[in-house]
Amino acid sequence: MTMKTLISILLTLALLCMGIGMAETGEGHGEGQEAEAMKMWIGETAVAVTWEDNDAVRALRELVAEQPLTIEMSMYGGFEQVGSIGTDMPRNDEQTTTQAGDIVLYAGDQMVVFYGSNSWAYTRLGRVTDKTAGEMAELLSHGDVTITVGMNKE
Repeated sequence: MTMKTLISILLTLALLCMGIGMAETGEGHGEGQEAEAMKMWIGETAVAVTWEDNDAVRALRELVAEQPLTIEMSMYGGFEQVGSIGTDMPRNDEQTTTQAGDIVLYAGDQMVVFYGSNSWAYTRLGRVTDKTAGEMAELLSHGDVTITVGMNKE
């Protein structure tokens, strides 16, 4: 193998790895960067969220662009916390089975954050990515909580 061929292969592999890393973090895509700038807190605990690329998330991002949105959540069904967003959001409900960490829109104006599982027609908003099912249950299953969604101003 010639040195030129070896350099070409290494360069191709390096570029491929960079592209995969950018896709996983949302970097390099305008929507992904904006979506990553939106943050969520459960009580005082910041949680990492991978937001969906849909009209509901774009509307939520607009809603919190100037000031954070605080949602008073209530326990429901032993597997979720539900709270009013205070306005109707665009919906694209699909029958889905949720898991701990899923964040969905219900009835167009309710945010639901799961610490268990349920099957229903929801619009997906995102997923908490840095907490296990047990950690989500610890954060959400001991009474009503406050969820805050806002833009990262770093």
